[in-house]
Amino acid sequence: MFHSPRFLVTAVLGLIVGGSFAKEPFKPNLGPDLPSIQVTCGGVTVMLRQASQWTPGRLDFRGSAMTTERSAYGTVFSFPDVGFIGTGHLENEPEPLQSLAFFLDGQPVANPTAEMKGSTFRFERRSRVRQFDLTCILEIRDNRLYETTTVHTDEAQPLKLVYHFMHAWAPTVSAFIAGRDANPGQVMTGVLNDDAALARKFYINEPVDWMSVYEPKSGQYGVSRLLETPPQGKPISMIWNVPGSYRKYYLKSFSNETVPAGFTGTWKMVTTFGAAPEAEWEAAARKTAADLGKP
Repeated sequence: MFHSPRFLVTAVLGLIVGGSFAKEPFKPNLGPDLPSIQVTCGGVTVMLRQASQWTPGRLDFRGSAMTTERSAYGTVFSFPDVGFIGTGHLENEPEPLQSLAFFLDGQPVANPTAEMKGSTFRFERRSRVRQFDLTCILEIRDNRLYETTTVHTDEAQPLKLVYHFMHAWAPTVSAFIAGRDANPGQVMTGVLNDDAALARKFYINEPVDWMSVYEPKSGQYGVSRLLETPPQGKPISMIWNVPGSYRKYYLKSFSNETVPAGFTGTWKMVTTFGAAPEAEWEAAARKTAADLGKP
C-alpha cells in the first residue's frame, strides 16, 4: 500500500504524542503545557484548543477577536438516542481522534508550539464519531480561512442533524447579511442585539451561498462562502443570537434524515475578513462575497 508523505508525518506524530494508534485510539494531548496552539498567517489568527479535541477555539483578524472562545467549533453530530457527539461536546460520548498533522509554510511540524507564524498553515484532523469517519482540514492562506470536512460511513445512520463550520461570532456582532448567487440583487439582512425580543432566536434559516456579520467595536466584518456541499443533506445556514455569549453560525445538514450506507460527502467553506465604516460594511461584504466566489 502506498503511503503519502503526509500520511507518514501524521503517523509519526501519532507515535510521538499518543502511542501507536493502530493499537489504541489516538490521544490528542500534545503536552500539559500546551492547552492551545495559536497560528497567525497575515492578518488571520486561528487558535486551536486541546480542551475541544484540537478544534478551533477563536478567530482573530488584525489582532481583534472576531469570535468568542465560549463555544464549540467544527463539526458535531446529534443522534436521536443520545444527543450531541463531537468537538467540544464531550458530555455524551467521546470522539476518538485518529491523527493530527500540522504544516507551516508547506513543511510538516512534528512538535507544534503554543504560537506559530508563517505565510500558510494547514491542519489535518481525523476522528471517528460512532460509525462516521470524519476528516477536517483547516488552511490559512491569502488572509483566508478554508475549512473542509469529509464524512464517510459504511452503515446507514439516522440523525437529528449535523452541524458543520460552527463559528461563534462575538456577542458584540450587530448585524448580518446573506445571499444567493442565483439572485444577487436580493439579500437577507438583520439586526443582532441583546433585546429580549431577539434573544435565542435563529436567523437566515435557509440555503444561502454566503453570509457576513459586522463587529462594530473593531469596525470589521467577516464573510463566509460555501464552496462545496454534497447533493444529499439539504444544507441550511443559521445564526443563533444568544446575548452575552455569541451570535453563532451553523451549517445544518441531514435534519431528521438518515445518512445512507456508503455515504461519502464533502463540505467546504472559506471565510475572510475586512474593515469598513458601519454605513458601508454591507456593500463591502457583498463585494467580498462575490470575490470569494471567483475561480
